[in-house]
Amino acid sequence: MLRFICLFLLYAGAIAELPCTVMPGKLKQLDAGNGEVYGVADDETIYFLHSNQWAQIEGRLIHVTVGPAGVWGVNKDNYIYRLKNYNWIEVSGRLKQIDAGGDIFISGANADDDIYCVNQDPNTFPANSLPYVQIKGKLKHYACGPLGCWGINSDNEIYYRNHVTPSSCEGTAWSRMEGSLIMVEVGTDGSVFGVNSEGSVYKRDGISPKNPRGTSWTQIDVFNSFKYVSYDAGFLWLISDNGRIFKCEYPESMLPNLLSNV
Repeated sequence: MLRFICLFLLYAGAIAELPCTVMPGKLKQLDAGNGEVYGVADDETIYFLHSNQWAQIEGRLIHVTVGPAGVWGVNKDNYIYRLKNYNWIEVSGRLKQIDAGGDIFISGANADDDIYCVNQDPNTFPANSLPYVQIKGKLKHYACGPLGCWGINSDNEIYYRNHVTPSSCEGTAWSRMEGSLIMVEVGTDGSVFGVNSEGSVYKRDGISPKNPRGTSWTQIDVFNSFKYVSYDAGFLWLISDNGRIFKCEYPESMLPNLLSNV
């Protein structure tokens, strides 16, 4: 495999060199969570990482997600599927983008940018009657983690949803955040990363249980242009504009202990 060094701007005045690996194959979207990585290719084929290689799963999807709520995906007609014993089970509802990174709940946006979530563990509900809760507002991309949910609207504005809990996934209100992104992802540990319209990658600084919205964005200085980012278990996953997949070592020690009560 090809290996190279990406220069990551982590803090003001501090630069660290992190090793990245160019993974085999190409993907248009991927998600990392709970120690697993899933992705979809341009032809809608589905893959998961096994022994550092991509293994194909039967089916066709345009978006896939993995997290505390399990593995979920949506197809080109916006039908929603849940992975169970490596079989895709169709569930109720329609979404164009789905996220399983919440505290055992799913969320996402539909074709009209309407936002939905399902309280508590969606695996405990019948597949044909998931109790969706609509969230006020419009977003094209919505992602959740243990410290809250983040979204991007059609103007690439960034929003944070306040007071989201497993039993009240709709939260209470939106906070407009500074900056502009085309997508945002929340790690299982609560870390937040995003990509802007120019392909630059950003990390949200200052996130903690006492300040879940964080303080500012720091650009990660990488020698490429990217369209997708995800983070889990010490690795930053990136998809370049041409679909190449980058696995970059981003040790958890380089992130604050976001889930600590200290």
